[in-house]
Amino acid sequence: MSVNSRIPGFYKLSPPERFKAIVERSGLPEGELASMVTADGKMLAIADRMIENVVGTLSIPLGVAANFTINGRDYLIPMATEEPSVVAAASNMASVARLHGGFWASSDQPIMISQIQVVGAKDPQAARLRLYERRQDLLDLANEQDPLLVKLGGGAKDIEVRIVNVADKTYVVLHLIVDVRDAMGANAVNTMAEALAPLVAQIACGRVRLRILSNKADLRLARVRATYDCQALGGPDVVDGIIDAYAFAAADPYRAATHNKGIMNGITAVVLATGNDTRAVEAGAHSHAAAGGRYTSLSHYEKDDAGNLVGTLELPMAVGLVGGATKTHPVAQAAVKLLGVKGAQELAEIIVAVGLAQNTGALRALAAEGIQKGHMSLHARNIAVAAGADGDEIEKVVARLKDEGHVRLDKAQTVLAELRQSGR
Repeated sequence: MSVNSRIPGFYKLSPPERFKAIVERSGLPEGELASMVTADGKMLAIADRMIENVVGTLSIPLGVAANFTINGRDYLIPMATEEPSVVAAASNMASVARLHGGFWASSDQPIMISQIQVVGAKDPQAARLRLYERRQDLLDLANEQDPLLVKLGGGAKDIEVRIVNVADKTYVVLHLIVDVRDAMGANAVNTMAEALAPLVAQIACGRVRLRILSNKADLRLARVRATYDCQALGGPDVVDGIIDAYAFAAADPYRAATHNKGIMNGITAVVLATGNDTRAVEAGAHSHAAAGGRYTSLSHYEKDDAGNLVGTLELPMAVGLVGGATKTHPVAQAAVKLLGVKGAQELAEIIVAVGLAQNTGALRALAAEGIQKGHMSLHARNIAVAAGADGDEIEKVVARLKDEGHVRLDKAQTVLAELRQSGR
């Protein structure tokens, strides 16, 4: 049976009705799709308000990273991820960092940029200056859109006007610079940009096309540093190995992509757990990695006078505590409560600390025993479950896989069959 994806009025149906419709159209037995549907009716109703065409929910493991001291305060940090060894590596490196005071972080004010693109201006250079001449009028109009944000100390603070040349066209691009306080800020800056568009077009004598935030949040950086004890890491050779691994990533974009992915393993897990926008944070991070014109490492490693490893990390961190899933998803709300954070900047600083810890853990594994030993040991449990192991069978299969050094699904299936055969 071929699939017919045309379902008139699909968006108007309830989640159970949608599920019934996709079962009918897919031609699959209902049992093969039943795991999409959550038994939690309340969570299903929340999900139906969050996105479109909801049929169910997908659960991601939620772990808690321990051992973190950041700016002199201890935190229990929720991390949502499906990848083994991420939470363990972050927790382990946090325990090493504690020996020298933990992580020290700072962050910029929560500034976001909205871009307004003007096309067709006959005198783009003069248009740029005319926009600067009307700076206060533009800021006043922007702030009329969100008086509460202004009351809280935020709001539109400045403009920047750029000339962007593309092939045979010249665009005048106005950046509206907005302090969004404890929000991620997308809705606030987009609303302001929409409101400014007619006035910007009039001043520039052109036509406005795009008016949308930029996820290159390079005015909203978060920074962190930590000192990792040389002996606790495994000795001078391990420290040198980590620095060599960092230097490789700094010089080679092929290595940098994987190196930065390791950083994002930690960052994305906390961003997701707290209901923030993972795609926005990832886009900002990777654009920052290429800010110098070549994609490179986001982190930096060096040695102090005592031979200890010093790690630093700096990247955009556009996260918030108000709006979005942070306020609608009960697990995100619980995660924020567990953290006990008071503002978006504190959350940003926690997130980059986890990113640095995760990166250091991955580099230590690479420099010492190799990434697969620890990672595959944890991954073996997933493989055992995928093979059909249950209860105490799981640990028995894991033990065999680790002893024989082959963590593969086919091997796990063979081991499980042998265990069950011998148990008869």
